[in-house]
Amino acid sequence: MKALVNAIPEVYRITEPIHARSYLVHGELLEWDGPCSEVYSTISSTETYAPTLLGSIPTMGEAEALDALDAACKAYNKGKGAWPTMKVQDRIACMERFVALMIEKRDEVVKLLMWEIGKSLLDSEKEFDRTVDYIYDTIEDYKQLDRDAAKFEKHDGVYAHIRRGPLGVVLCLGPYNYPLNETFALLIPAIIMGNTAIFKPAKHGVLLMTPLLEAFQKSFPKGVINILFGRGRAVAAPIMASGRIDALALIGNSKSANALQAQHPKSNRLRLVLGLEAKNPAIVLPDADLDLTIDECLAGTLSFNGQRCTALKVLYVHTDIVEEFNQKFAAKVDALKFGNPWDAGVKLTPLPEPGKPDYIQELIDDAHAKGAKNLNAKGGERTENFIWPAVLFPATKAMRVYEEEQFGPVIPIVPFTEIDEPLDDMAASNYGQQVSLFGKDVYTLAPLIDTLANLVCRVNLNSSCQRGPDVYPFTGRKDSAQSTLSVHDALRSFSIRTFVASKDNELNNSILESLLETKASNFISTDYIL
Repeated sequence: MKALVNAIPEVYRITEPIHARSYLVHGELLEWDGPCSEVYSTISSTETYAPTLLGSIPTMGEAEALDALDAACKAYNKGKGAWPTMKVQDRIACMERFVALMIEKRDEVVKLLMWEIGKSLLDSEKEFDRTVDYIYDTIEDYKQLDRDAAKFEKHDGVYAHIRRGPLGVVLCLGPYNYPLNETFALLIPAIIMGNTAIFKPAKHGVLLMTPLLEAFQKSFPKGVINILFGRGRAVAAPIMASGRIDALALIGNSKSANALQAQHPKSNRLRLVLGLEAKNPAIVLPDADLDLTIDECLAGTLSFNGQRCTALKVLYVHTDIVEEFNQKFAAKVDALKFGNPWDAGVKLTPLPEPGKPDYIQELIDDAHAKGAKNLNAKGGERTENFIWPAVLFPATKAMRVYEEEQFGPVIPIVPFTEIDEPLDDMAASNYGQQVSLFGKDVYTLAPLIDTLANLVCRVNLNSSCQRGPDVYPFTGRKDSAQSTLSVHDALRSFSIRTFVASKDNELNNSILESLLETKASNFISTDYIL
């Protein structure tokens, strides 16, 4: 399999490297004149394979990190800042301005998504559009949240006006595989609820944030959102060690989350909103619709080359049908189209991490040494920026590919006879995000669903694992997540219930009536937002 050197459509060409020097702190786009790091794409734009220089980004450190922290703390101002005390409709107006400006940058962001992380054109466009929809849906849900709170309750002679208030200052760190969508799934609800934030993009998918800096700067008050560039250890670590962060929002690896949390001197005060790794299994029962199951498992294991926390990372297939499943599944894997992100009909694309093919090769070699074989002819074929998905059978617990979250194109298949085999494995696993269950018989499925719902947080019936639709809860058990993300839940994850209480007497009632009549308080309000 030769390296990709296809002609690049003019609209998607990188004509000049993007040397990003601006960053956003204190509401100003500051110019960086310090050291920088080059950003490369594993996609080649020459006949002889060579990574493509996309540009460079600032390599910031502790001084810049603490300056951004000061900006966020000043904007929050111990709860007295303009942003946390602002009227809900005014915060919404800022967010609406931002998303309108963001839409103007669609083409730039989509192109960089393809080059930086190798995501297909279709999926890159989908990620951008889905993110825009997510923001609009968040705005509508926030309006409803405010409408529901626009009232007083009374119990035991005490009135209460209950709303959700911000947590404080949030450190937001997104992932490389969905650098726009999942990052904004943290950042947008955090900000709109009245928190201030410091955001550092992931190592891959970093340049695509640069077209949006001006939109952030123009849309929000000074210090509400601060955007830095650099290594996590250099930037995030000193921010956490300061003890001035109220919430850590991270989608990534549990080791990183644990390390950052441990650096906070008052970790008991720290709110955690974490989307972490998973080892989602598929369980294929003897009566499964084989054609449907294979198509869903194909999408589940290899969408975006398996680089998703929601990807199916191990397939348990009943011994009664495993031979037929393996034959058909392996053939479909080898029939997938490999190409550059802009190629029509492409399903497999270059891997964004230069070392990923070598890592996948290690997993394949380890599995071979322990008794597994490649079921597909192309499995393990290499180019400079890709390794063809290997379908490994029979996979066992002794293999690294069974134990580790591979986050790439390699698929272990485990045969089972008794249903307790996959159930026991899931119970023993460090992860508990989702499962895909394939079968038809209601009386077999019913007890399995009841058990699986206690082991993971989403049971997908005859369908692959996924995050969306974004209105549904996205979370996990054990090492897979903490808190819940969705349009509805994220607003609650980044806020806390707070209220004003008053005893039912003439003085208090008179004060409340005056507060409502004068609208002197942004918190005490029964206004209904349309």
